[in-house]
Amino acid sequence: MTGSTPQQALDRPYDLVGVGIGPFNLSLAALADGVPGGLATAFYEQRPGFHWHPGLLIEGATLQVPFLADLVTLADPASPWTFLNYLKSRDRLFPFYFAETFHIQRAEYDAYCRWAAGLVPGLHFGHQVDSVRWNPERCLFEVDFTQLDADGEAEALGRSYTRNVVLGVGTEPYVPEPLRPLADAPGVPVIHSADYLAHRDALLSAAHVTVIGSGQSGAEIFLDLLRARPAGAEKLHWLARTEAFAPMEYSKLGLEHFTPDYTRYFHALPEQTRGELLPRQWQLHKGIDTDTISAIHGELYRRTLHGGWPDAVLTPGVRVRTAGRVATTKVELHLEHVQQGSRSRLITDAVVLATGYQERPVERMLAGLDPYLRHDAAGRPRIDTEYRLVLDESVTGSVYVQNAERHTHGVGAPDLGLAAWRSAVILNSVTGKEPYPLPHRTAFTSFGLDAREAPGIPAQDRKLTPLVQQ
Repeated sequence: MTGSTPQQALDRPYDLVGVGIGPFNLSLAALADGVPGGLATAFYEQRPGFHWHPGLLIEGATLQVPFLADLVTLADPASPWTFLNYLKSRDRLFPFYFAETFHIQRAEYDAYCRWAAGLVPGLHFGHQVDSVRWNPERCLFEVDFTQLDADGEAEALGRSYTRNVVLGVGTEPYVPEPLRPLADAPGVPVIHSADYLAHRDALLSAAHVTVIGSGQSGAEIFLDLLRARPAGAEKLHWLARTEAFAPMEYSKLGLEHFTPDYTRYFHALPEQTRGELLPRQWQLHKGIDTDTISAIHGELYRRTLHGGWPDAVLTPGVRVRTAGRVATTKVELHLEHVQQGSRSRLITDAVVLATGYQERPVERMLAGLDPYLRHDAAGRPRIDTEYRLVLDESVTGSVYVQNAERHTHGVGAPDLGLAAWRSAVILNSVTGKEPYPLPHRTAFTSFGLDAREAPGIPAQDRKLTPLVQQ
């Protein structure tokens, strides 16, 4: 909801200002609405409205987390902003009950979030945050923003004062270096998966399409293209750097890596250990769900029933060395098979880059805070257990982050299942109270021999006895 320009006077500063309105800051805003006694909040987003990965809302594509991983349920199941309450408001609760659906479609999750974004107070779309500074004389953060008109043009300038800030600017599409010149060139058919639906018709009409990336998005796009192309004339390539088109780790104990217990364990590890561990955990969050793998194999198998094989090539273990344009309308990919050490080239009419996302840079926005920021050995911001940037002790306010802390909090940082819990941690920290009691224990797995408990969380009942030297 967008009202008048949301400026807060010096004598009435906000308790919390959010930068960006994606699912994570939307979760925070929804839970902030339920804090007893109320919080003065404002959340700014430069886009004109809420949309969650619109280019990937492929028909039938589902979330990889249960519907309980909504904005609020895992912190406050009695909140008015639950997914079930959304269904009730749309007279769809009984149909959902009989559908027996645990993993909802992405399009339905997007519709639910847009419903919440239209009702949760304190949200201001069409507001671009330009800078965040600490004012030591007033002991407040100054947040400068530009109000945008319907065409995205600057309309007015504003400033808000706040005791705390939370950054939820999200991620942006990652394009590998060899393909950036082509992806940036107008008219060249090289697109990121984030824009897939906008280009789907053109891709379906292309003579040959190459999909690069072995994650869930790459699998869904390959399957969608495969289903839409005639048998025997599919003309599809699916390439990936990973050693296999591997299933995502979805065992019950494997999923416990996405619990607060594991998050606390990971945060307590030495910095070097965390850095070495993260790349090895790719299958926890970059694999493909087994239903999609089965659907792809089933579709390929169906096309062999009358003899012959589909014209589709699936090759893992391949990296793109270089890429260029051929005859203005085609793309030439120079490939290398990592294990074989062999090289080849591929001529294709269109490329879809399902190559994931990277954190959006915030250095320019936070330039005014740079003297106060503390960094780790790799130059990344240090982040404490309560999701606060570690700042100089002279700064009495806090800057929190959402989905920018994988290097300190582990693979669960971008996971929707931890959104409500992280929001609760932040709000407990902001208020200095416990409006949202945190769970005492969330996993059957004990991830370390020396259990490190979070502040305010009772120790587990059973602990291992330390060995005594003889």
